[in-house]
Amino acid sequence: MISLIILVSISVTYRVILRERTGGTSRPLLLLTGFALGAEDYKDILEKVDAIASYMDSDFAAEYSIVEDKPGEERSKTVALVFRRDSLEKYVIVVTEPSINKGQGYLKMEDSLWFYDPESRRFNYSSSKDHFQNTNARNSDFTRSTLAEDYDVASGEQVKLGRYDCWKLHLVANNNEVTYPMMDIWVDGDYLLRKTNDFSLSGQLLRTTAFPSYQKVEGRYVPRKFLLIETLENEKTQISISKVSFDGLPDTTFSKNFLEKVNK
Repeated sequence: MISLIILVSISVTYRVILRERTGGTSRPLLLLTGFALGAEDYKDILEKVDAIASYMDSDFAAEYSIVEDKPGEERSKTVALVFRRDSLEKYVIVVTEPSINKGQGYLKMEDSLWFYDPESRRFNYSSSKDHFQNTNARNSDFTRSTLAEDYDVASGEQVKLGRYDCWKLHLVANNNEVTYPMMDIWVDGDYLLRKTNDFSLSGQLLRTTAFPSYQKVEGRYVPRKFLLIETLENEKTQISISKVSFDGLPDTTFSKNFLEKVNK
């Protein structure tokens, strides 16, 4: 009986601690290693990861520098301006380097994604699963985070990733629209992604992404850089994000007309 009372007391205390920093919303304190979380707690972690990686209350603009290293090839670099309006599921990307691709662009409006070629002046339908500009980045890497919507948590555990105490969660997609049907993600105590492993449906590791550093801009976290490794080809892509702004953008930014005018 005494053991049961102690266990209940610890459990209640644990729940109180979980909620104390977010005003009633559970926050996993990673120093408590003796307790397993339930499905609702895991979902709560995903929702908080999404909330930090999405900017629902403002627009977002930044410059992305994408450096590609492929075995046997010269290093390549692509620079693009990214504009997002996460609240309306929109983004626009304008390629500025290399010069041969300058002016090419992408427009995402809800479930539709268009690629614009300034030479032909035509828009062609693209997919979030497609590679971005023949790099190892995917078009889906530039939109807001939707882990809690697209995945269910199959299992979770507390692990150490370098100097970070993390939750490692194994995710299984609940729809066919995602780029990868299974993922492992490492989430630190601030709900920041530190690493992801992306798998095929058969369980083969396809890509690893590491997030070594974040920058804080106007109270929001933005990756400073992240590294993509295509495991089958051993190709590496480093994406650096700079010139971050959360100022409001004109509504006309998120339109085909904007991409056409950029090239005039």
